[in-house]
Amino acid sequence: MSEKTPVDFWFDPLCPWAWMTSRWVLEVEKVRDIEVRWHLMSLAVLNEPKLDELPEEYRELLETKAWGPVRVVIAAQQEHGAKVLGDLYTALGTRFHNQGEGPTKEAVAAALDEVGLPASLLDHWDSTPYEAELRASHKEGIEKVGQDVGTPVIAVPGADGEQIAFFGPVVTPAPKGEEAAKLWDGTLLVASVPGFYEIKRSRSQGPDFSNL
Repeated sequence: MSEKTPVDFWFDPLCPWAWMTSRWVLEVEKVRDIEVRWHLMSLAVLNEPKLDELPEEYRELLETKAWGPVRVVIAAQQEHGAKVLGDLYTALGTRFHNQGEGPTKEAVAAALDEVGLPASLLDHWDSTPYEAELRASHKEGIEKVGQDVGTPVIAVPGADGEQIAFFGPVVTPAPKGEEAAKLWDGTLLVASVPGFYEIKRSRSQGPDFSNL
């Protein structure tokens, strides 16, 4: 049997677009021989250097709601291993986005309970001794693509097996079945072209969670 193709995926549970892409890559696991490896990044960390330049509403979101969830998630990873990240992200994203609860402490508590992680991880909501680890995980992902992007970041095999990372793909709704496979095949195709950087168009609709 051939080894599964590794896909490294950096996410912030706050981001609805990362959530959409994560559901796509999990669909790809059903139709292509891949294995997703989850990593944490942080929109709060990403936007620290330009916080004063952001729209007031987005700045307030980052300052009041972005830190708590990622602090809890990095604590879960550090204390219980990277194996917990996928299921915890699914539990968080389902509540934050599909069910419309948002990134509240109550939603995070329910997600921890669902995946069998201790409620004591919520003690990391306001501060955590694992901030260095959070920033290191974020740095690992963002250095692969540059500072002028966001979440998600995915890294896939490129030419000669070298790993190539992209921001995105940004897609809504999350493709299913053969559509998911086609987008994956296209991602590998562009990753195989040396010097390829981006294809982009303006988004004309918001995240659609209706098929999740």
